[in-house]
Amino acid sequence: MDMKECHRLNCHRITIIVVLLAFVTLPLSACSDGKSADLEAKNRKEAEQKAAAAFAATTTATRKAAAFAAQTSAARKAAPKIKYNAGESPEYAQKCGWPVNCPPPLAGSILPSKRIVAYYGNPLSKRMGALGEFPKDEMLKRLKGEVAKWQAADPATPVQPALHLIAVVAQGAPGKDGKYRMVMPDKIINQVYGWAKEAGAIMFIDIQTGHDDIRAVLPRFEWILKNPDVHLGIDPEFNLIKSGKKPGTKIGTYDAADINYASGYLKDLVKKYNLPPKVFTVHRFTRNGVTNSKGIVLRPEVQIVMHMDGWGAPWLKRDSYKDYVVAEPVQYTGFKLFYHNDTKKGDPLLTPQEVLKLNPKPLYIQYQ
Repeated sequence: MDMKECHRLNCHRITIIVVLLAFVTLPLSACSDGKSADLEAKNRKEAEQKAAAAFAATTTATRKAAAFAAQTSAARKAAPKIKYNAGESPEYAQKCGWPVNCPPPLAGSILPSKRIVAYYGNPLSKRMGALGEFPKDEMLKRLKGEVAKWQAADPATPVQPALHLIAVVAQGAPGKDGKYRMVMPDKIINQVYGWAKEAGAIMFIDIQTGHDDIRAVLPRFEWILKNPDVHLGIDPEFNLIKSGKKPGTKIGTYDAADINYASGYLKDLVKKYNLPPKVFTVHRFTRNGVTNSKGIVLRPEVQIVMHMDGWGAPWLKRDSYKDYVVAEPVQYTGFKLFYHNDTKKGDPLLTPQEVLKLNPKPLYIQYQ
């Protein structure tokens, strides 16, 4: 019943009261003595007072209800709707299927209890990322500084530093074997592994296959991946077997079948050497970079990170994260920050606080 209907009902009640009182006083009006006249006047006056009081009470209640409704309506209008940047909306993430129903973490798992912050690159090149851009001591000092920033931004999540080494580098020339890729010597891999141990960091072996097959390349690194603190990354951008194009001239792709092979290989290593679960990063910044993502198999022994590694302005990076990582849930998420490419057009580098607004929050952060 709304307020208008309530008011009408109260008015009807008052009318009935007045009519009833009138009937009560009718017999008395036939009396001719003064007492009867006085009693009739008294009864009429009391009835009028009661009716007036009832009307006043009804009017006051109506006014209070109207005032409350007005205040509530004003409060609703005054409350601003939260505006999210691309990739930040919890409603959108939930609609896409986050959080993912995945196997519970095994003992020794890094994710999701920690956040990995990594320097990426190759010590033989200053142009491939922070890992090779600076001398070793300066590089490790800078990494330590970034770790501290992330720890301050999210004190509840411990930060695990990492060195992400490109151990197989895609090439613009076919090379002697015609595979358009170069495998780093074991000496270089061991050198970076030593740096990681010095810094209390874990290490990632990153593979850019060129025209090679991940099934042929990955077993080459069992000798280093059998260590409990060495993990894996693969880069679809430089997997160009299907297109036959030279690396750098076209964006490559991996299918769920390729990713499942690699995660299955890691699972077997974990069981063979009694290791804690491996972290497995898959770089992605285009829709076709990973195909059939719904077919990616989750295994307790492997923690898969879909890592948004596109560069550009903050809005573009957020859009890519939303479209290619949030929209196709796998397990965990990562986000890359480029010291140079992200800022070369005058845009600021995203801060940890800004990246942490993304939903889901990335648990793997890479600096290049």
